[in-house]
Amino acid sequence: MTRLVLVLALVLVAAGSLPVSAQRANRPSAAALSTEAINLNSATATQLADLPGIGLKTAELIVQYRTKNGPFKKIEEVMNVRGVGEKSFLRIKDRLTVAAPKSEK
Repeated sequence: MTRLVLVLALVLVAAGSLPVSAQRANRPSAAALSTEAINLNSATATQLADLPGIGLKTAELIVQYRTKNGPFKKIEEVMNVRGVGEKSFLRIKDRLTVAAPKSEK
């Protein structure tokens, strides 16, 4: 009987001990649920990182590419950034735009 109680206790502990990061991984981010387009020419790395399949490192590379090469002329140019291949592009293309960045006054 003691062994059964111990096994049941271990099962209950294991069932309720999912790491918070694993629980969060199953929830889409607010940006993933949003349908608002993200402007490649003005988005921050944080905003870009919220796109499906684009992490913070790739988002930072997109911003660096934009800084070095100037504004994107078309959304397909994002595939010139290391880490953004055709599959990633196809996943996010409906969420991208390349409007001219707003000038500061």
